[in-house]
Amino acid sequence: MTMRGPFVGVSAVVIRDGAVLLGRRIGAHGPGTWAFPGGKVDPGEDPGATVARELFEETGLKAQQITPIAWTNDLFPEDALHYITLHHLVEVDGEPQVREPEKAAEWVWWTDLEQLPSPLFGPAAALWATGWRPRIQGPGIGGWVGDQDRAR
Repeated sequence: MTMRGPFVGVSAVVIRDGAVLLGRRIGAHGPGTWAFPGGKVDPGEDPGATVARELFEETGLKAQQITPIAWTNDLFPEDALHYITLHHLVEVDGEPQVREPEKAAEWVWWTDLEQLPSPLFGPAAALWATGWRPRIQGPGIGGWVGDQDRAR
C-alpha cells in the first residue's frame, strides 16, 4: 500500500491544575488510543485557527491562548498515512464535553504526566518521547520543560 501524505495535523495540549486533557479515540485512525484534541489543517487555514476550531468542535472548550510547542513526524502504516503534527499548548475556558461521539468516546483530565494512559495515539506518544512536559506556573497555565530543566 502506498503511503499518502504528508498531511498537516495539529494537537491541543490542554493543561489544568496539573492534569492534561485526553480523549479516547474511536472512528478514524488510532481507534482505542488516548489523544489530545486536534485534527487536520484545512487548505489555507492557519494552524492556530485549526487548533481553536478542532478543540471547540470536539470538546466545546474555547481557546484563550495558543502557544506552539513542537512538531512530530507521524506515520500510520496500518492506514498508509503520513502526518506532520504541530503541537500547541492551549489555555481554555469551560469544561470538556463529548461533542463528536463518533470521534471520541470520552474526555478525561489525566493527572500522572509521567505515566500517560496506554495505548497512546502516535502523535501524543511522539511528543512525550521528545521529553516535553508542561511546567505548571499557575492554575491552568503550562510551559516548556526540556530534559535540561527536568535534570535540575
